[in-house]
Amino acid sequence: MAMRAYVLHLLRAEKRRQNARDLLRNCGVAGTIWPAVDGAAMSSGDLAKSYGADLFEPPYPFALRTGEIGCFLSHRQIWADMQDRSEDAALIIEDDAGLDAPLFEQAMALANEHVQALGYIQLQTRPPRSPSRLIDKNGPCALVLPEMAGLRTTAQVVSKQAAARLLARSDPFDRPVDTYVQSSWYTGLHPAMITPSGVLEIADQLDGSTIQSSKKSLWERATREVKRSRYRAAVRRISRQALPPEPSDD
Repeated sequence: MAMRAYVLHLLRAEKRRQNARDLLRNCGVAGTIWPAVDGAAMSSGDLAKSYGADLFEPPYPFALRTGEIGCFLSHRQIWADMQDRSEDAALIIEDDAGLDAPLFEQAMALANEHVQALGYIQLQTRPPRSPSRLIDKNGPCALVLPEMAGLRTTAQVVSKQAAARLLARSDPFDRPVDTYVQSSWYTGLHPAMITPSGVLEIADQLDGSTIQSSKKSLWERATREVKRSRYRAAVRRISRQALPPEPSDD
């Protein structure tokens, strides 16, 4: 199966540029460094055009930050580019990732075998936080279908067909891209996960997050945490209901 690599890189994040080059060279898949959309450089009008509000249940309780909008638009650009190419799937990896090469190679072999059937496979940096169903293993790497898909888009393998579906259902969008991908009841895709995947989080070794954050008062932080907890509880409940049934042994 033919696959293309996209290393998502924000051009102003100069401290990450060499890491982006290293990822492309070492990931084992031919591809390109893809220039990320810089949400901080977008006009307020363009930002407003990008997303709506309360597009599906449960409503996302927070306004999107400019960095989150830029990140989502970057993934949408890649999903669109995939439709114009002959490859069957893509490895999409962000420029703050690191690789444990031997483990990553095993994880990619596992993903390559199953991505056409599953559509979206997260190469996660942490184990699932909800009950999960084992699909297959390759050495220490386990491919599982978690009840609630994980957050973060550090690295994933996505089929061309799944990318088309995600693209079609995200114009406009109302939540961050990882939260959108988690919303299987809306997208019709239930992301699988490989753990351990050989993908490491090394943003702190580079320059930290490029998604802007603002200082909040103690009251604002407490209120935000209550809203986040309620949202996650709703996602957990709906995800459980949307989980595909286990295949029959018959």
